[in-house]
Amino acid sequence: MAGIAAIPNSSKPKALIYAPAGRDAWVARSLVDEAGLTSIAAADLSMFASSLSEDIALGVLTEEAVRSSDLKPIAAWVSAQPSWSDLPFIVLTIRGGGPERNPAAARLSEVLGNVTFLERPFHATSFISVARTALKGRLRQYEARARLEALGEGERRLQTALAAGRLGAWELELSSMALSASATCKAVFGRGADDDVTRDDLIASIHPDDRDGVLASLRRTIDTGHDYSIEHRTIWPDGSLHWTEVHAQLYTDRYGSARKLVGVCSDTTARKTIEENLRRLNENLEERVRERTREVNAAHQTLLEEVAQRERAEEQLRQSQKMEAIGQLTGGVAHDFNNLLMVVLGNLELLGKHVAGDVKAMRLIDGALQGARRGAALTQRLLAFARQQDLQVKPVDLAELVSGMNDLLRRSVGSSVSIETMLPATLPPALVDANQLELALLNLAVNARDAMPDGGTLSISLREEQVAGNGGDLGEGAYLVLAVADSGTGMDAETLKKAVDPFFSTKELGKGTGLGLSMIHGLAVQLNGALLLTSQLGVGTTAELWLPATERRPERLAEAEFTVPQAASRLKILLVDDDALIAMSSVDMLEDLGHEVVEANSGSEALELIRGGQHFDLVITDYSMPGMTGAQLAEAARNILPALPIVLATGYADLPAGTDIDLPRLGKPYNQAQLAREISKAMAGEAVPVPRSASGGGASGHRLSKPDDISDEIGDGACVV
Repeated sequence: MAGIAAIPNSSKPKALIYAPAGRDAWVARSLVDEAGLTSIAAADLSMFASSLSEDIALGVLTEEAVRSSDLKPIAAWVSAQPSWSDLPFIVLTIRGGGPERNPAAARLSEVLGNVTFLERPFHATSFISVARTALKGRLRQYEARARLEALGEGERRLQTALAAGRLGAWELELSSMALSASATCKAVFGRGADDDVTRDDLIASIHPDDRDGVLASLRRTIDTGHDYSIEHRTIWPDGSLHWTEVHAQLYTDRYGSARKLVGVCSDTTARKTIEENLRRLNENLEERVRERTREVNAAHQTLLEEVAQRERAEEQLRQSQKMEAIGQLTGGVAHDFNNLLMVVLGNLELLGKHVAGDVKAMRLIDGALQGARRGAALTQRLLAFARQQDLQVKPVDLAELVSGMNDLLRRSVGSSVSIETMLPATLPPALVDANQLELALLNLAVNARDAMPDGGTLSISLREEQVAGNGGDLGEGAYLVLAVADSGTGMDAETLKKAVDPFFSTKELGKGTGLGLSMIHGLAVQLNGALLLTSQLGVGTTAELWLPATERRPERLAEAEFTVPQAASRLKILLVDDDALIAMSSVDMLEDLGHEVVEANSGSEALELIRGGQHFDLVITDYSMPGMTGAQLAEAARNILPALPIVLATGYADLPAGTDIDLPRLGKPYNQAQLAREISKAMAGEAVPVPRSASGGGASGHRLSKPDDISDEIGDGACVV
């Protein structure tokens, strides 16, 4: 059957039977089963009443079993049935169901409601027909229940959807203009849920400028049946203005006559506010886009500039790292070369005393000495590049220094080059090493000469400059600028970038070492200054040495030539050096001066000799030794003999960080005259802590004597760029 699917909890309808007498129950169950129902037999009337439920499709009773029984439980269940339910009953009687023959049937009809009387005896076909008829009616009830449940579920879903969408529902009966509105609908128009709202109330709340359009749209929907859809402004009772969106459909009767309007409404004030703001934004969008484009372009340009600045900084860092690495290598090589030159110069000097009467031998020795001195000059250039050369920084009058070199400069550049100078007399002194600055100036002059093969003008000028704030490589303060300009061939931008690179030269092979400008750059940095180069092809090159100015006045006492005296008294000297050749040369020079020398090849060995109780008038120690440095040896020796004079020999300008010991310094390579001078000062108590170098490292030692012919030394190693 089509309605069986609507029966709850079962695929087959059930019949509840109460027939306690004789074979009635058996006969009823057989006939119910044949009618297509499942039979359930009740043992008594109370069980029958308690078994009644919505899933019972049919009830079967015998009249004699219930005639005098209490039917209140059954009557209570029947009256409590839901609206869709009307359970059918079949009552088996022996007197029919009419009131004239069976008055008790009226009582059963009142109690059971939907009842059919079947008089016995009856044919089985009659019972089955009645049972099936009753079953059909019950199945229609189940279908009605299913439809009611579906309608209820649909109503719940509709209400949920309306609440979720914040939609208010409303109906308008067109015949009476009666309005039915939900609480949400009333809220859309600014009313409370319990307020009585009529059609006229809602029409009156519409903004006057929108009211005619709303009424016209309503009339059009009623006349044509088209859907009603409009958005208008609404004035709430509190005077605030809101936007309302309304949609509705027209319902008609079977004759096509308009019956009612059913629709929904919502508050769209927030959306309209957003749309209005968006409209205002769009009005200025073009200008904002232009402004934003300008900002993006400016930011892009700033980014490009920052990228370029970073690339320049990275390039400068790479150059600095490259120069630092080459400087460390160069300084190490120069230091070892110093040691070798010391051995050569010392032995040649002593040898010259033994062959003083041999002209040829003296000529050979002089030649060897000149070569060694030129090597010493080259070593100074290497150390200048590595920032490790021994500097004697003092206040120097640069105008006087340049004027004093006038003859030397003219001989160095030749007659085809004219020299012009601009040297103000009122400039303050500069803190420089005079001899190293002379070498640098001569180097720049030779470079300028080689850049003017056909002759030209060499201009040398001095001026004072002030550096304030961030001066890049220069600290804040006053500087003297020594400028050397030529009218030569000049350099292109690529060559100018490499000008101060070590071993880079534009000269032909064999005519330059490529260390000239590198040495000058190293000297300038070590003096806390800078070397600035500008050049243009076909116009010339200008090199500017920026040197720190000082208020201290330069020393005017010229240093007298120091001859090698014979020792006033014989001293016992402890010489400490790990290099056997240097130690042998130094011992020979000391013994030649008339002193007694005890040699030690390490700091620990020297300490053992001092602790052993031997008396020494003086200790001369190398600084760089394995195991124990000269500074560590001096500190340990002073702890034993605080008054012991000590001289520190080294080829480096600066002692390592953390070395802070007040010792006179003997710069390598040294000759016998310098050695004798330091011994004399140390024994006379004149040795004082030497000033720290401009680079901020350890104390600088006494100066080496410069080569006899400075122009030859510079000219050979000059770098033209």
